[in-house]
Amino acid sequence: MGKPTGFLDIPRKDRRILNVSQRKTNFKEFIISLSDQELSAQGARCMDCGVPFCHTGCPISNVIPDFNDLVYQEQWQQALATLHATNNFPEVTGRICPAPCEMACILNLIDQPVTIRTIEGALADRGWAEGWILPQVPTHRTGKRVAIVGSGPTGLACAQQLSRAGHAVVVFEKRSRIGGLLRYGIPDFKLEKSLIDRRISQMKAEGVDFRPNSHIGATVPVQDLLHGYDAVVLAGGAEQPRDLPLPGRDLDGIHFAMDFLTQQNLVVSNTRSHTTIHAGGKKVIVVGGGDTGADCVGTAVRQSAASVTQIEILPQPPAKEDKVRTWPDWPHRLWTSTSHEEGGCRREWCIVAKGFLGRGGTVQGLACTRATWVDGTMTEVSGSDFVFPAELVLLATGFVHPVYKGMLADLGVALDTRGNVQADSVAYQTSIPKVFTAGDMRRGQSLVVWAIREGRQCAHAVNTFLAPDIPC
Repeated sequence: MGKPTGFLDIPRKDRRILNVSQRKTNFKEFIISLSDQELSAQGARCMDCGVPFCHTGCPISNVIPDFNDLVYQEQWQQALATLHATNNFPEVTGRICPAPCEMACILNLIDQPVTIRTIEGALADRGWAEGWILPQVPTHRTGKRVAIVGSGPTGLACAQQLSRAGHAVVVFEKRSRIGGLLRYGIPDFKLEKSLIDRRISQMKAEGVDFRPNSHIGATVPVQDLLHGYDAVVLAGGAEQPRDLPLPGRDLDGIHFAMDFLTQQNLVVSNTRSHTTIHAGGKKVIVVGGGDTGADCVGTAVRQSAASVTQIEILPQPPAKEDKVRTWPDWPHRLWTSTSHEEGGCRREWCIVAKGFLGRGGTVQGLACTRATWVDGTMTEVSGSDFVFPAELVLLATGFVHPVYKGMLADLGVALDTRGNVQADSVAYQTSIPKVFTAGDMRRGQSLVVWAIREGRQCAHAVNTFLAPDIPC
């Protein structure tokens, strides 16, 4: 612990963001990093607790007090090395992770947690700028071949760990570019894709073979993987969206959130010239109050929607959590994203969607009723029926399980009670010999930090299966 009284002497200071008028007219990243002096001061606020509760909030087991202290001591390169020891992609988690570590920080008891996420992202950015992040080419090769299906954070973390252990790793991606949900599902204003590209370049130099446009179970038979590789990792995510099967669902203008977000990402990357799902000049309804819904809000605002309304069936959370009851666990409170702060979005709670209304085959409204919640039980309010005008409805209601058609159906892999691919969190083995699974495909829809954790742990399990004497 570098400064015993740091948390008393130094107030919390997070990175800044561009003002709304500057950022909502484009899809560029809008965070403004802290200076080196400011970062060092924020690192000094870490209390080096006897029991570091931040560890309980971090799925990838970052040794947070250690790199905080190194940042305070301005030992930047060593701090980055400490961070990379547990986290393959800190420039990603430093931007899009909701930071459960900060919620578990003891200083969060007074709403002043250490700015762990900001420090994490800044360390990665400095590492790239200084040329500290280089390919780690293995000194030996095992002769074993591993196929990884899916190039999201789980597949990428797994691939990097296995390649560094000396295995020949091939990553199959059904789309034209590598990155999975990081590239296609998260708006550029939260995660610019150049960050992914430079990691891909590093991994290529380490020996990872990336094969885009390779849809396993469609353009590439699953038997090619079973016969051509010593191990196979299924890391395709949970891509089956939760639908809203109400009257009028077949009307034009009703889309899943991920289709909407993906199209805009393709336009930003110049992979596509225009979007067929566009919010410009339209009354937009976003169904679902989570992060994906917030991403839809920010994207719709940038597309110049006439209005944006986000609805949620659950009651509005309190503005402040009950620390005594929730800390150090994730708090139940109202979260307001930068997209909500950009204006133009009306948030409604306790709303039950009843049906889609249309004219000429196109959606024109969403029929709803209001509800009340008592002790976790919802009751619709009699006589509260009303209609939201809607020319574009985006369903951001989550994902239910992996897509079965194609790869999983062809493999005949066993599923668990929730419809995910069955495997435990130690061996990560499926019901099929030498086939493993990790990430959202195994555990269901989750956070990027859980995806990275599962990818790393699955890599360790695969390595133990192939070459137990080699560290991974």
